[in-house]
Amino acid sequence: MSRFLGEIRQLGYVVHDIEAAMDYWSTTLGVGPWFYNPKVPIKNYRYNGQAHEPHNSVALANSGYVQVELIQTRNDVPSMYRDFLQAGRTGLQHVAYWTADYDADLARLTAQGFKPVMSGEVGERGRFIYFDTEYHPGTVIELSEVAGPKGKMFDLIRSASEGWDGNEPVRPFPDLSKL
Repeated sequence: MSRFLGEIRQLGYVVHDIEAAMDYWSTTLGVGPWFYNPKVPIKNYRYNGQAHEPHNSVALANSGYVQVELIQTRNDVPSMYRDFLQAGRTGLQHVAYWTADYDADLARLTAQGFKPVMSGEVGERGRFIYFDTEYHPGTVIELSEVAGPKGKMFDLIRSASEGWDGNEPVRPFPDLSKL
C-alpha cells in the first residue's frame, strides 16, 4: 500500500499495437476480458498547460483487484505517452491511484510538490491528472477520479473479470452515459 494515496489500482502500459497486446494478455497471461475503445473521448485535455486533441485507443481489464490499461497513441499530439515512446520505451508507463475526492487529493499532492504535466476528463466526474514523477521508467503517477460513471464502469470491468472463461476476450467500452 502506498503511503500517498492507498493502493495502486491501475497499471498503465503504452504499446505500439493494442490489438496484439490485448491478444497477448488474454491468450498468454489469461487476463480479460478487455473493454476496448478505439478513440477515447477526452475533454479538456492539457499537456504542459497547452490544450490539444489526442486520439488514443485504450483497453481495460482486471487481474484481481488491479486494473491493467493498454494505451496506443493514434496521432502525434504531445503527451506523456508520446514522450515515453519517443524515448524508445514501451510497457509500464504509469501507476494510477483512484479517488472519490479528486479535488482534495489533487490539492494535497500539489501542496506536497507534485507537478502536474497532463490532464483531462473522460465522462462526467472522470477527471485525471499525471504528475512529473518518472524518475525511472514506469513510475509516472496518475490520479484518477472514480466518483461517477467512470467508477461504475471500472466496477463493471472488474466484475466481468471474475470467473472469466476466455470467451469474448475483447468487448466494447460500456456507454458511460448509461452508467
